[in-house]
Amino acid sequence: MAVIKYVARRLVLMVGIIFVISVGAFYLIHLLPGDPATVILGGGDTPQARAALYKQLGLNRGIVIQYFVWLNHVLHGNLGTSFITNESVVSTIKNAFPIDVEMIILSQILAFAFAIPLAMRSAQKPNGRLDKTASAGSFTLLSIPPFIIIVFLVLIVAVKLKIPNTGPASYVSIGQDWVVNLESMVLPAVTLAIGSFVLYYRILRSDLISTLQEEFITLARSKGISRRRIMWRHAFRPSSVALVGTAGVNIGGLIAGGFVVQFLLQIPGLGFTLIDAINLSDYLLVQGIVLVISVSVVLINFLFDFLITIIDPRIARD
Repeated sequence: MAVIKYVARRLVLMVGIIFVISVGAFYLIHLLPGDPATVILGGGDTPQARAALYKQLGLNRGIVIQYFVWLNHVLHGNLGTSFITNESVVSTIKNAFPIDVEMIILSQILAFAFAIPLAMRSAQKPNGRLDKTASAGSFTLLSIPPFIIIVFLVLIVAVKLKIPNTGPASYVSIGQDWVVNLESMVLPAVTLAIGSFVLYYRILRSDLISTLQEEFITLARSKGISRRRIMWRHAFRPSSVALVGTAGVNIGGLIAGGFVVQFLLQIPGLGFTLIDAINLSDYLLVQGIVLVISVSVVLINFLFDFLITIIDPRIARD
């Protein structure tokens, strides 16, 4: 019951946040200087285009009415049509968003695959050789921004080693060739994984060191339970609450953090599409992408909040 109440409260909060986000995304157009129709249409400002835009956005009505007209369209899956490309904003986002999802999933698989085992080994012997080396390495990686990492990887992997399908503009969709697709996603996934790995490793290591000093761990050791079983069955779950919470915030941030990587490698994800839309003054597309990204971050954080209550139901009772 406590978990249900907790989730319900978080759900109400999430709906409120999404409402505020929708208002902010709607007003992006109206914050532009001058007449929104003139700014949006640019060189294509013809009477026919203006009439279509006024009908689409309801610009001939009051601002509150305009918002609810726009919100009604959004709730029906209509984010408008770009007056630059004449393509549906929803279809453009549908083509770009899966690339971001794939990049994040691959990066998180890599980050967890290296961070969890290394944190467990380090926590068993704090200040040991492995722990000192891993801590020093994580500090070093944390100080290097992603755009430096991706440039370095491109120079080594694509230019020096000349490994195919790893350089800029080499992206191939998974539907065309999944092998080439994975090859083209290696560098961006590794770049995003490095930052995530450092966060996950340091947080899990710290929590594991504290958990391994608890009485129930001492009792498990006195019963002759193997070190491996103690780590995975008794120590990992109570130590993973902060890890899951950090992952939720980090993954939400990666949606925005991957923009630079996509731009440098010319990967047509949401980040690259957004930058291109800004350069073309495609304001309806900018508005749609900002809305989708913001709502996605909120949903991701809600999902991870729910996972935390499953891992440790005491959080809901508190």
